[in-house]
Amino acid sequence: MGMRRRTGGFVLAVNPIQCDGFGHCTELAPDLVRLDEWGYPIIDKTPVALSNLSALESARLAVRGCPRQALRIERVSDLPEGPAHRT
Repeated sequence: MGMRRRTGGFVLAVNPIQCDGFGHCTELAPDLVRLDEWGYPIIDKTPVALSNLSALESARLAVRGCPRQALRIERVSDLPEGPAHRT
């Protein structure tokens, strides 16, 4: 049984209709989410490499910890070349 290579990336996405601005996401994933002046999340749309396990785990915690279930992880199959993606 061999190792499975993590290729591609992900972005954290928010449904603005469901979000009530509790701010738990920024506590659980501070490297992925910042808040605006009203407490609503601002999420960078730059894909994060799936190989970045700490960011992926933070995103999972934020999704599970959202009281309104307004967050989701979206898989990105191809990462842009160069410094455009976060590792």
